[in-house]
Amino acid sequence: MNDLGTREIEPYDVVVVGSVNADLVVRVDRRPGPGETVLGSDLATYSGGKGANQAVAAARLGARVSLLGRVGADAHGRLLRESLDRDGVDLGHLHESSTPTGVALISVGPEGDNSIIVSPGANAHLSEEDVAAAAGLIGSARVVSMQLETPLPTVLAAARAARRVVFNLSPPAPVPAELLSLCDPLVVNEHEASFILRTAAHRADGGEHAPSSTGETAGSAPGAAAEVATPAEQAEALLALGPRSVVITLGANGALVAGPDGVTTVPSPRVEAVDTTGAGDAFTGALAWRLARGDTLAEAAAFAARVGAATVRRPGAQSSYPTLAEVEGL
Repeated sequence: MNDLGTREIEPYDVVVVGSVNADLVVRVDRRPGPGETVLGSDLATYSGGKGANQAVAAARLGARVSLLGRVGADAHGRLLRESLDRDGVDLGHLHESSTPTGVALISVGPEGDNSIIVSPGANAHLSEEDVAAAAGLIGSARVVSMQLETPLPTVLAAARAARRVVFNLSPPAPVPAELLSLCDPLVVNEHEASFILRTAAHRADGGEHAPSSTGETAGSAPGAAAEVATPAEQAEALLALGPRSVVITLGANGALVAGPDGVTTVPSPRVEAVDTTGAGDAFTGALAWRLARGDTLAEAAAFAARVGAATVRRPGAQSSYPTLAEVEGL
């Protein structure tokens, strides 16, 4: 109790600044080529968005979580609010916009792999002013987790206000050196790692355009930027760009952790993958929570790899996220 007789508010383990989407999912035997139509399964609607996914993943494991984001005043927005509330995520900073709620159009192939198109909707209106209004929430959190489905200036403003930043550079896009310098860790998969290294190489060469996320540099020949051969080499090269630490997720092969103490590989349990949608977000949410608890980065990544493995065994994103008991039993 303080002098005024009021209880001090315990800081949140994890504050997530990020997107909230409705995931519209269809399973297909194969994906269509240009101009082609294929038949898929019945449409399934799930709660999603990289920000909401990370928040739910951490909350379901036992973390105290708050989410700063935006949804529309529509049916999808109501669905997402109800879903997040059921999972115990604090919604005091989930704002309502006049624009529609964000939507992700997801096709899932026969091996559980997915392709995603995102319509940002209300997520595109999460602003620096929203961050300023939540400065106390962000500044007191043990860990702040972010992605790139909301505007980059908003992400940078939140990173500046945070004590510790877990930043998943997804979907991949060029980011300023200042943002990279605030990451502890920067979390990427191998494709995202390649993208940011190509971007850095192109900038160093004086290029005017950033590489595309498909691996080509705008205005140049494909493959013009040098590639780094192994995940360990990627991690070392990423550290040279300024982040305090790096985690590269490797799917079924676990993850690779790099920091001042060197490079460490952590394994993943072997499971049969049904749907990989949202697995990376589950990994990042779990990682953020364990870092908030005081784990080392390698310990947190090893736990997060188990969470990711548990996630891919069921369809959907948030609908597949495990509880702590399920992870411990894996």
